Amino acid sequence: MADRRIFEDRERFLEALRLLVREGVPGERIRVITPFGVPEVEEILPRGRSKVRFFALVGAASGTVTGFAFTILTSLSWPLIVGGKPVVSLPPFLIIAFALTILFGALSTFAGFLLLSRLPSLRGIRSGEEFGNAFVILVEDGERR
Repeated sequence: MADRRIFEDRERFLEALRLLVREGVPGERIRVITPFGVPEVEEILPRGRSKVRFFALVGAASGTVTGFAFTILTSLSWPLIVGGKPVVSLPPFLIIAFALTILFGALSTFAGFLLLSRLPSLRGIRSGEEFGNAFVILVEDGERR
């Protein structure tokens, strides 16, 4: 069961949140529900770096490898020998590899965002309870430091 604290006033809500952090409650156990964006919450409860960047890196790297593999294997399967130039010439293949790097990186970043935010589930977007214009602090059960 989570400890629930409901406030009508924004300043009292921020004071209570600062007090919780000062008491040693880990930020991972604190969940905040506000009727509008409160920038001070991000300062009080800093979050770690997002894991979406790993999806972008893996997608971009796979796009680069796919771009080079696609063009090199195509030119080796159907060689066009013109004027003694090499069959596999990397400078023109850079364009395809760059385009696929951007495409795969963008698509994997979007897929990572959806996966990590548990979308398109409505449960991940909305809380089961409605609090109206109140500011709510939910503290999950667990040991305090």
